[in-house]
Amino acid sequence: MPTDPSSEASLPQDDGTALWVGPRQAEQRLVLLHGWGADADDLLDLGAVLFDADPTAIGLSVVALRAPLSHPAGSGRQWYDLQQPEWPQLPQARRDLRQRLLALGTTVPLERTCLLGFSQGAAMAIDVATGSGPDATEPLALAGLIACSGYPHPDWRPQPPRTEILLTHGEQDPVVPFAASQALERSLVEAGGSVRRIAFPGGHCIDPDLIGAMRDFLVRSWRGS
Repeated sequence: MPTDPSSEASLPQDDGTALWVGPRQAEQRLVLLHGWGADADDLLDLGAVLFDADPTAIGLSVVALRAPLSHPAGSGRQWYDLQQPEWPQLPQARRDLRQRLLALGTTVPLERTCLLGFSQGAAMAIDVATGSGPDATEPLALAGLIACSGYPHPDWRPQPPRTEILLTHGEQDPVVPFAASQALERSLVEAGGSVRRIAFPGGHCIDPDLIGAMRDFLVRSWRGS
């Protein structure tokens, strides 16, 4: 599972907007979106943990995107400021993330890309992947999407998703209510999406006991089955 510290290719590369592990061009890619107040390095190890291997060794491109805005607490990042009433930065955050994902699709097609977000990153992933918002755009044709401890944006109206979706959420989550994942599932199913939701008896986290289920989901998504 640990990367080889003697191999430069195994070390994260930081371009200022994202951290990269593994090849820039590959057969498949995992894009990670961190939560509010975290940074790109928060989820970066998931590539190795999910597959019990150095992403470089298995030819997996892992990209942990850095949210564009500084967190008001002075450390960490945010996709938009949760403390501002009505979240006025959300529309621009949507547009920016969509453009970043489309740009990544020029090196590894989105059809070979899985997106995994946590908390605010999960909300952004679900929103952008389903073409939501007042200026709704075409849903993204991703290989797969995992949203952990996510929530629906107030004006979220999903179009029919073009990807399989896995939701995970802790039943005792003190930060994002468990009911948020139920609301996500309901709206996605009503929009015609293929959705699986897994609840676990925990809090605001990515449950280590679900690593196997997430791995299986990713592998099936990349295989197209």
